Amino acid sequence: MNTATRQKIVMTALEMFFVKGYNSTSIADILSRSQVHSGSLYHFFPGKQDLLVAVLEFYRDGIKENLLDIAWGQVDDPIEKIFALLGGYRTGLLMSDFAHGCPIGNLALELSEPDPRIRDLIQLNFENWIEAVEHCLDEAANRLPGDTDRHALAEFILTTMEGAIMQARTARDIGVFDRNVAVLRSHIDILTEKASAHT
Repeated sequence: MNTATRQKIVMTALEMFFVKGYNSTSIADILSRSQVHSGSLYHFFPGKQDLLVAVLEFYRDGIKENLLDIAWGQVDDPIEKIFALLGGYRTGLLMSDFAHGCPIGNLALELSEPDPRIRDLIQLNFENWIEAVEHCLDEAANRLPGDTDRHALAEFILTTMEGAIMQARTARDIGVFDRNVAVLRSHIDILTEKASAHT
């Protein structure tokens, strides 16, 4: 059993969990889509939750290559990096006709009582996202008031993103997403103006 087969199974599951949801995706769906024999799948993943663990580990380990580098490829300003990241989710909403949002957010909402290892991995994915945004805020620290809680602000940005996606998907209206991001932009502008006034 080679690693290419394992990777094929994981990537198929990742796609199907994102498109259909975890609970609505069966092992038979994954086998059919991946064209992998059941023996190969069960060799690597004895149960469906084991496959979900692998998907969440892929997201955890690939946040830089699969998310941040794509969003930030042409952006240097640390605050604009935050909005470029949010813009990537906006593009995903439009390209999927509001079918796709944040894969981690989707799983967090869908799995109300997950296995502890699943919950821990979902939380770790959120923490990695928050850490990346907080790093942007740290790079822009001289443009923010000295008493800014940058970690809490990064958490708030995640909350804004997840809530904006959820509402936009429900309403099928990108304007909902845009209004939430605009309020966030105004909040950060107020912080930068406040810091500028004290220099």
